[in-house]
Amino acid sequence: MLNLLCVVILQTSNVLFDPVNNTCYVYDKSLSKMAGFKDILEFMERLPIQKALSDQRLVFRSHIKYFWEKATYDKVNKTINSLVKVKGKDEPIIITEQLVREVSNFPDDENSPTNFPERMVIGCMLVMGYNGELNKENYLKANFPRLYKFLIHYVVLALSHRKGGYDVMRDYQMNMVTTLVLNKKYNFTKIVFHYLVENATSKDKTWLYPHFIQLILDHAYPQLERDEKNDLLILYHMDNEPLKQLPDII
Repeated sequence: MLNLLCVVILQTSNVLFDPVNNTCYVYDKSLSKMAGFKDILEFMERLPIQKALSDQRLVFRSHIKYFWEKATYDKVNKTINSLVKVKGKDEPIIITEQLVREVSNFPDDENSPTNFPERMVIGCMLVMGYNGELNKENYLKANFPRLYKFLIHYVVLALSHRKGGYDVMRDYQMNMVTTLVLNKKYNFTKIVFHYLVENATSKDKTWLYPHFIQLILDHAYPQLERDEKNDLLILYHMDNEPLKQLPDII
């Protein structure tokens, strides 16, 4: 039923929303499809971006829809400005890069890097056992060993700004994986904020980063109305069922 529901949401909302974008994963090793990933799961449990990867809070359609409908970008103050309905009244929501950092618990600061030397990234890919052509603009998830495919898949789904195309790693995604594998400092916040701004200034806005937006709205207005019966926006978090759809990993 969940599979069908997610497909229907994706089809009826056209390009507005992808139910696997900005999703999280389940740390339950007792799940049958997780049993073969014990080693990489133990590694992932130590990653410093736990909230971004595993916080499965409820997300509400009306909150996300209204936020993006009203969102604008203030170039002078470098803020994303929007509105949220609180008890029937419009209330302001102002998003800064620092607010994204705080609510997502990203372990970075404004001086953290957003890219690494190409030599470091290539070296990391080799350490991970990448079996494909190096010095390419993009790396393919299919060319990594099974356990690293698992890690990459979750990182890309949780942090990617794209809808679909999850088999190809773009430059910033390769840098994200490199920082996690090598335990380096990286500015996750700046990347997420960059794509939030890009969406806010687009003529064709999508419901980007619904999980992160809900985190911010809940932080700013804990008293938001939450209609769990009629207003849930279903995110396709990764557990047994989604893993069945990944034969290249399973």
